[in-house]
Amino acid sequence: MDIRDFIDDTARSVAFLSRVPVPQRHFAGHDGRLSRAVRAFPLAGLLVMLPSAALAAVLAAIDAPPLLLAFATLALQVLVTGALHEDGLSDSADGIGGGRDRESALAIMKDSRVGSYGAVALVLSFGLRAAAIAALAAVLTPSGLGMVLLAVAAASRTAMVWHWSLLPPARRDGVAASVGEPDKGATTMALVSGILLAALLLLPHGTLLSLVLTLIAAAAAVLVFNRIAMRKIGGHTGDTIGATEQLAEMSVLFALALTL
Repeated sequence: MDIRDFIDDTARSVAFLSRVPVPQRHFAGHDGRLSRAVRAFPLAGLLVMLPSAALAAVLAAIDAPPLLLAFATLALQVLVTGALHEDGLSDSADGIGGGRDRESALAIMKDSRVGSYGAVALVLSFGLRAAAIAALAAVLTPSGLGMVLLAVAAASRTAMVWHWSLLPPARRDGVAASVGEPDKGATTMALVSGILLAALLLLPHGTLLSLVLTLIAAAAAVLVFNRIAMRKIGGHTGDTIGATEQLAEMSVLFALALTL
C-alpha cells in the first residue's frame, strides 16, 4: 500500500464525511469517485470526531453535568459534520416510513422538507445518544470517555462502508451512485481497520464483553436496516448511507452504556 495514496484517501474521506476544509492537493487528478477511498472511512471518522471527543474529555475533567456534556459534544459533532448523517437519517425515515411504494419513497427522500417520521427519528437519535454519552461520562475517566467516543466514530463509519457494499444503488443518478461503489479490497480494509481501531480504543477502558456486544450491536443495526432498505427502495442511497452511521452510532452507544 502506498502511504501517500492512503493519506489522499483519508483526506478525501474527511472531506466527504464532514465540513472540514481539506487542502486541494489531495484532489489533484481525482475523478470524484470514492471506490478506493472508503478504506479510510474508519480513520477519517475518528479524525472528524477528535474535536468532540476532546471537548467531552475537557468537560468531564472539570466535572460538567453529564447531560450538558453530552449535548455540547453532540452540538460540536454536528457543526463539524454539517449534520450530514442526521440529514440522511431524517430523509430515510421520511421516505421509508411514509412512502407507499419504491418510487414514492425515493421521491420523498429527495425532498428537503422534514416530515413527521424524520422529526421523530432526529429526536430519538439526539435523545438516545445524549443519554448514552451522559451515562458513559458518569463511569469513565475523562480520557477514557474521549477514547470511547473515538471508538464509536470508527465503528459507525465502518458500518457505513459495510451497508454501502452490501446493497446495490437504489437510483442510478444519486449521490452514492455518482461516487462509485466500494471496491472489495477497500471494503475489507475498512472492516478490518475499523474493528481494530475500535478494539484498540475501547479495550483499555472497557471489557472484552463490551467490545463483542458493541460489534454485535453495530452489525445488527446494519443488517436490519439493509433488509428494510432493500425491501422498501431496492438498495442504498446517499441518505441510507448517512442513516446507517446514525443507527450504528446509536446502537453502539446504547450497548456501551449498558456494559461499561
